[in-house]
Amino acid sequence: MSIEEVKLIELPKILDERGNLSFLEEDNHIPFKIERTYWIYDVPGGEVRGGHSYFENKEIIIALSGSFDVVISDGVNQQTFSLNRSYYGLYVPNRLWRHIDNFSTNSLGFIIASTAFSEADYERDYDLYKSLKKI
Repeated sequence: MSIEEVKLIELPKILDERGNLSFLEEDNHIPFKIERTYWIYDVPGGEVRGGHSYFENKEIIIALSGSFDVVISDGVNQQTFSLNRSYYGLYVPNRLWRHIDNFSTNSLGFIIASTAFSEADYERDYDLYKSLKKI
């Protein structure tokens, strides 16, 4: 996989004076079957989340509240995506290294995943990740 496959997905946005609404639908806005969702919150200042690659799992990452940066690497190139709108999701395919940092106060990250949790799906050593990419 390459960084070029990472993309921002604009989700529907229904504007209403009482408050806005956005949504997502499997097989419509999400390019995979949803197997798991999870969220990241109460991240202390200066902390970094992630720091891994998946062999199989694909994700959509959304900043539901606040903001944070998603840093993607393919082992050679690196790109940072700043998320701060709840109607944008960042599609991250498998086999790309990612970490999330620069969390604003009270930020809430929502992640939609293509697989159920499996520790065997993670590569958590960046040097090993880079060497596996050469195979």
